[in-house]
Amino acid sequence: MAERQQRRWGTAVVAGLMAGICAGAAGCSGNGAAAEDARPADPVDALRRAADTLVEAGSSKARTSMEMATGGTRVTIRGHGVYDYRRQLGRLRVVLPQDPAGASEHRPITELLTPGALYMKNRGAGVPADKWVRVDTATLSDGNLVTGGATDPYAAAEVLRGTRTASYLGRTRLAGTEVHHYRGTADLTVAAADASEGGRGSLGAAAKGFATAVVPFDVYLDDQGRIRKVRHRFSFVNGRQKEAVAVASTTLLYDFGVPVDVRLPDARDIYAGRIAEE
Repeated sequence: MAERQQRRWGTAVVAGLMAGICAGAAGCSGNGAAAEDARPADPVDALRRAADTLVEAGSSKARTSMEMATGGTRVTIRGHGVYDYRRQLGRLRVVLPQDPAGASEHRPITELLTPGALYMKNRGAGVPADKWVRVDTATLSDGNLVTGGATDPYAAAEVLRGTRTASYLGRTRLAGTEVHHYRGTADLTVAAADASEGGRGSLGAAAKGFATAVVPFDVYLDDQGRIRKVRHRFSFVNGRQKEAVAVASTTLLYDFGVPVDVRLPDARDIYAGRIAEE
């Protein structure tokens, strides 16, 4: 009974955040032999280890954007916050775009990201303003890579565990930092098999739920192997539409080692009622 209700909530969340709002790689140049020598010898291996490198870094600030194109309309959802990679806990403030008529703005949604669960406040859809909605991410057809309007930063890194092909495109600068630019594809099925315990269920759900398990990406690593920017291109099938929706998710990571204080809501603050479809 609880599992069926969880799936209904997941469907409503997807419908509300995706269907309702849906009605470039940077230039690169080599810097000589020293710069070329600094790059990892095996791009695939370097990218598969990127998530573990974030754990070593501890934490960071994050900025996210998610672009969707459907029916000739393109919308962008933006977010910012902090993430603790060792505990796999994060907090994002997600801002939805204006409605199709441009008449009103949605209230920012506060999201708490945890292994296996997504908590949202200011969700709308009949949820009281002082209550949180909890969703089991393994029950979502996209594993919460798309549903919340922002990809969990650690999940974004763990997708790279499934890297099958990768090319090194050279060095460039990103927000004043020298970075290495890679382009490739990842297999969500492989990523799920190699993911951390907390991310295995979500990535496994995404591997089954997306239109394809193959995810093209561009990623920029600094000289320490930390992700500074990653852009995935997902093909998401919304429950209300038969055709796949093209989704480009971009995550920027910076200020590594920043303090992160994420506290999960008490059980009494979690909404247990029905979520209306928007």
